Amino acid sequence: MTMESAPAPGAGQATAVQAHTVHPPRRSGGGAQVRPGGRRAVRCGRITPLLCVDALALVAAVALAVPVAWPWPLVALQAVAQLLLFAHRGLYRRRLSPSVLSELPALLGLALLQWYVAMEVLDAWAPQQAIGWTVLACGAGTQTALGCAGRAAVHRARRRAAVRRPLSTLVVGQGAQARQVTAALYDHPAYGLRPVGLVVAPGAGDEDRAAGAVPLPVLVSPQEVGRAVVQNSVRHAVFTAPPEATPDGPALLSLLSRHGCRVWLVTGPGATASAPADARPDHLWGFTVRPLSDGTDRPVGHAAKRAVDAVLAAFGLLLAAPVMAACALAVRLADGPGVVFRQERVGRHGRTFVLLKFRTLRPADAQESATRWNVSSDERMSRVGRALRRTSLDELPQLWNVLRGDMSMVGPRPERPFFVAQFSRVHPGYQARHRMPVGITGLAQVNGLRGDTSIEERARFDNHYIETWSLWQDACVLARTAGSLFRLGGS
Repeated sequence: MTMESAPAPGAGQATAVQAHTVHPPRRSGGGAQVRPGGRRAVRCGRITPLLCVDALALVAAVALAVPVAWPWPLVALQAVAQLLLFAHRGLYRRRLSPSVLSELPALLGLALLQWYVAMEVLDAWAPQQAIGWTVLACGAGTQTALGCAGRAAVHRARRRAAVRRPLSTLVVGQGAQARQVTAALYDHPAYGLRPVGLVVAPGAGDEDRAAGAVPLPVLVSPQEVGRAVVQNSVRHAVFTAPPEATPDGPALLSLLSRHGCRVWLVTGPGATASAPADARPDHLWGFTVRPLSDGTDRPVGHAAKRAVDAVLAAFGLLLAAPVMAACALAVRLADGPGVVFRQERVGRHGRTFVLLKFRTLRPADAQESATRWNVSSDERMSRVGRALRRTSLDELPQLWNVLRGDMSMVGPRPERPFFVAQFSRVHPGYQARHRMPVGITGLAQVNGLRGDTSIEERARFDNHYIETWSLWQDACVLARTAGSLFRLGGS
């Protein structure tokens, strides 16, 4: 679809100079800084204590309540089921105000479900070890009691650690509520959030530039926010109004999520939060808060997607090796040296990478390669090049990009930096499509949006894919892509 090229030269972007300098806090406790444009790695240590106490509660309940020792495969299966059920219920999510009493109904209900399933399995497969309703009640009750005790100890230890090592936090908003939230964070360090900056709209009044009795550095533009996030190792941000009602709100949410920040929304009486439907409300000293996400904060899902990509790419490279060898030989005989070309493309979070394809046309120079949009009708293209494009066989080397982690099997198609900058200025939502890894194929492509088609419609399909992403949707896109190969619709 696009012109083959050498990497296009990048352009630096100057950042605004801020009147108030933000310095790293003395007690940030933020950990390692996050590289700009990159999401920090998921820290498993945050949930490890809860996993341990839940597992110990299960093992202890089995040992105390069951008269006959269970086979270890059944205990292991029940532990895995417990992990999945608790994770689905949100019992391992980060909360500002964790409470064992609020978790008790979920812990008891899921324990009863686990033990009931175990009772039915034993009754069907090992009647000699079957348990009755009395053992079920004792086991579920013991597991719940021990689990609550362990979780209470973990929550208490975390509150103490939060006081000693608070995490740097930005408050986004203005008016009385922003000042009250900032004061609450300072007055109650057990939440573990230490304000280091106030993000306000350009032209905000003086009362919005001083959060009550706690003056904070004021940040106005997304560029200033990005610099403050890096300088202070910011880990949390609190919006006092929905992002869509905040100047530059969607851009700020995307920027903060890109840097790995946990984002919260303070909701007022009767307000509707633009939060995930399954997000459980939390509170911050009486303020109702909900977690916010840009649609891509699904570490487990993305880990599964990456694993599937690696397996499919490795299998595809092995399966397609003879075809790729034939394509390389045909290109070499028809067009001379330089079988594979390398071109700079923009991937997830704006990071660039080198995309690989079979060469189908040799551009006149680097300028033409970097800025010419479509070459499908170029008379310089040989019959071999046209055949590769028409069958999409020129895309096969991108399986190596997938194996390396530059791309995914399914995602928004990557574009060159020149056109990314151009389309981002013209089409709202185009930049947001870089929230997910780019892909060999995508929802827009299987709906016919490739070649000289609407960029606005492509961005719409790409963002819809990101917001509704699932592994099943990826499988559907791959199936539709395989079907389209028989229609010879390359570009």
